Amino acid sequence: MTVIGVFALQGNVREHLAMLTDVGVEARPVRRPSELEQVDALVLPGGESTTMDKLARAFELFEPLQKRIADGMPVFGTCAGMIMLANEITGGIEGQETLGGLDVTVRRNAFGRQVDSFEADLDFPGLGPGFGTPYHAVFIRAPWVERVGRDVEVLSTVSSGPATGRIVAVRHDRLLATSFHPEMTGDARLHGYFAELVRGL
Repeated sequence: MTVIGVFALQGNVREHLAMLTDVGVEARPVRRPSELEQVDALVLPGGESTTMDKLARAFELFEPLQKRIADGMPVFGTCAGMIMLANEITGGIEGQETLGGLDVTVRRNAFGRQVDSFEADLDFPGLGPGFGTPYHAVFIRAPWVERVGRDVEVLSTVSSGPATGRIVAVRHDRLLATSFHPEMTGDARLHGYFAELVRGL
């Protein structure tokens, strides 16, 4: 069976584990390098990207994660997880580093502070008939993508309000990232899409 881990040092770990189980994969929390070695793919959840960076280093996960990503491990980054995957960030704190691999520039906290959190219905026109109805997304202190590399596919943008046109979901080969929290809505379509991506390798 396909085994997908969830970076379990911060964020909505339990919710991601439940979503992955719902789409038919074995889901495991990952806190140590030995646990990372046992999974086929990984979810980087939302949380605080600077804290995730520090915790990954404290638990000696940062470099093993970078290596697995560079070697082609599929990763699904959500909110802070998107920031952790980005090759470049703006609005970060001094010295903040990312795992990299995703050829984008992401603006941290782009949509504003916690009080500026919002929900929106998003279209995913390139993901097939399973995404024929809008995906209800929850944005909390969310980033957005300001630049995409040549090989990065834009999956969804905000379609209304002051942030219209902002990129909030991308895919670059085996890396998938969203600005929002797909684990908070009860809609497992994106987790299912990621699971199929991993199974197809």
